[in-house]
Amino acid sequence: MFQKNILLALSVLLLGFVSFRGTDKTYELKGKVTDEAGQALSGVTVLLKGSTTGAMTDLDGSFNLISPDSCATLEISYIGFEVKEAKVCAGKPISVKLKASKMLEEVVVVEDRKAQEYERPVLSKAKKEMSSLSTPGIAGYANRTYAPQPNFNTEDYDRIQENRFHRATQEPQSTFSIDVDAASYSNLRRFINNGQKPPEDAVRIEEMINYFDYEYPEPTGKHPFSITTEVSDCPWQPKHRLVHIGLQGKHTPSENLPAANLVFLIDVSGSMNAANKLPLVQTSFKLLADQLRPQDRVAIVVYAGAAGLVLEPTTGNNKTKIKEAIDKLQAGGSTAGGEGIRLAYQTAKEHFIKGGNNRVILASDGDFNVGVSSDGELVRIVEEERKSGVYLTVLGYGMGNYKDNKMQKLADSGNGNHAYIDNLDEARRVLVSEFGGTMYTIAKDVKLQLEFNPAVVQGYRLIGYENRVLNNADFDDDQKDAGELGAGHTVTALYEIIPVGIESKFLAADKDLKYQQRDLKPIANRSNELLTVKFRYKAPEADNSQLMEEVVMDKNVALSKSSDNFRWSAAVATFGMLLRNSEFKGEANYEQCKKLAAGARGKDTEGYRAEMIRMIESVGLMGKTETAEK
Repeated sequence: MFQKNILLALSVLLLGFVSFRGTDKTYELKGKVTDEAGQALSGVTVLLKGSTTGAMTDLDGSFNLISPDSCATLEISYIGFEVKEAKVCAGKPISVKLKASKMLEEVVVVEDRKAQEYERPVLSKAKKEMSSLSTPGIAGYANRTYAPQPNFNTEDYDRIQENRFHRATQEPQSTFSIDVDAASYSNLRRFINNGQKPPEDAVRIEEMINYFDYEYPEPTGKHPFSITTEVSDCPWQPKHRLVHIGLQGKHTPSENLPAANLVFLIDVSGSMNAANKLPLVQTSFKLLADQLRPQDRVAIVVYAGAAGLVLEPTTGNNKTKIKEAIDKLQAGGSTAGGEGIRLAYQTAKEHFIKGGNNRVILASDGDFNVGVSSDGELVRIVEEERKSGVYLTVLGYGMGNYKDNKMQKLADSGNGNHAYIDNLDEARRVLVSEFGGTMYTIAKDVKLQLEFNPAVVQGYRLIGYENRVLNNADFDDDQKDAGELGAGHTVTALYEIIPVGIESKFLAADKDLKYQQRDLKPIANRSNELLTVKFRYKAPEADNSQLMEEVVMDKNVALSKSSDNFRWSAAVATFGMLLRNSEFKGEANYEQCKKLAAGARGKDTEGYRAEMIRMIESVGLMGKTETAEK
């Protein structure tokens, strides 16, 4: 057991969260972060001042990051501690001690008898001044409590039944909705950073693939996105082919985005009473507040035992007022999530901006337990509210009781997106770097339908997107809800193809039918077409869809000659199948996966691809540890 623990710890130490800027000359900056008592602090954010390039400390508080300069000033931050700046030079590691924030020096213990206070309404919609508020959810930091978190795991994930192979002669069409969510990737990163393999059902391969940016061409025509396709060898099944389909949403400069009418819907119940929950939520929303323009406005709704409006709609040039309202939030009590959702939508609708970005942004661990709380009831509320034109963004926080399944369903039902915020860097990525894509929809109800040529394709399998598969008839049905595409977002999908003439255990025998025969049209045998892919989408305020169509040819490109985009997406899919222990993983292993990813890293300006390579190494080491233990 000792050996196992040591190796698990070493696997986590391999992770450094290094970012690269792509300069010719780089320098490695190192150091260690502790508290005033000398205890190592893990998960501390270390940034090059004035940039988003940085790292996070590992289990012993150590960090290393790559800088274009030999000396740099670092900005070091950690929830519950004061932000500190420190200068460091290459070859001279530094030691940094963080001082506890004053607001945490005044921590008090909440007694059980006080729990009843949190059942009172936080604040009615009456227009009371913030200074008069004394109810839970908006109290000052002086009374903040970080209660010990229960030592058990009640996280919920819906079971994923992997997509199987279909014979093209029997089912020539495949239809699915796009998915721009990336919550699964940051969530499984949290597990790996803690020295654990994620639960199999926490691994959604499409969200892993779509976490990364791909260099697809910017759209130039009348449509709001471009289409890129590529075909090459399948790394884990060399006799199979892999089809890569990429969409690139049109980038819109932030100054050109329409005015925003945002409602921050923040869970301040007792389950959010942990350092990686409400305090991280507050920091996240203050980052978002910094992105607001004078024409934007924000209201804040909170919920615990009841729901209340704690900030009336406030313009974006009044950032101090918005941040003060965020800072006053305090956790405690039960979770009336349904009531909070209703009030947030009501507030958004009352201040609706025609042609604007009207959106509710929910931040929670999803642990609803009072009033309307079942998945079905909550989904019905959101499905009804989305008809108003108000979109939904769902941000997940915390561990131990995280309800991933509930958060996923709310986002899918609310014409929205879902992200999991595991640290401050992720908050910065979602709410700052990808602000337009997260907050502004350029196309809704985006669907894809592929028709395979049975003369060339014997069988096919969609990799991931299990909860986004549609009936073929849904493609032409404009009443059928589908996924949304944000400004500048990319969407990538992979299909594994079994060519005609290749024996496969994954395909049942193609038996003759009694009453009909399946004769191919002459075009199937005459052309080199592999498949035809169709796209349907609606403009954000439209009710009728538009159609795009593209033919895909197999040009027999070898894997080694394929693009970095193709090989990177294949490496991510390989990693996902290994984490899921997929029956379709074929010859894949962690060493092969790491090699494929390392050869496709490309520019990697922010270091996200390098981070995944280290994660592959760590999980591979965990597997060796488990084998040695047996």
